[in-house]
Amino acid sequence: MGGSDVEVRTGHVGLNVTDLGRSVEFYQRVLGLALLRESADSERSWAFLGRDGTLLLTLWQQSRGTFTTDTPGLHHLSFEVADIDAVRRVEATLRDIGAHLFHDGIVPHSEGSTSGGVFFADPDGTRLEVFTTKGADTAPAPVPGAPTCGFF
Repeated sequence: MGGSDVEVRTGHVGLNVTDLGRSVEFYQRVLGLALLRESADSERSWAFLGRDGTLLLTLWQQSRGTFTTDTPGLHHLSFEVADIDAVRRVEATLRDIGAHLFHDGIVPHSEGSTSGGVFFADPDGTRLEVFTTKGADTAPAPVPGAPTCGFF
């Protein structure tokens, strides 16, 4: 029995952040996540965010600078929502807070695809995506011949 026999799924994602309070507020406002637990210790600042008691995202204040694409590690983090209306609500919130959008609004994952969403950055520059599987085919793909989630 080897590793290929083990069934796995993503549990939660941990991100390093530069300002815990700012990041908690961002993820609560944009994704509607609840604060499940947090550290009050100034030496070890962290927060656990989730929904319905399920942990989805951990934030660790232990970084300086901003997210870069030229080092190994996270490419982007993607969140699936139920429908295109939910993506539109996230887009509206992103515009309200002045977040950086990589494309002009909701776009398909590729030319002719019905799946797609909105591609943006958190306060530390971490690349994020909120998508749904249907209803995003009303705009052309921003990069023909490449996946939109490549952030090209």
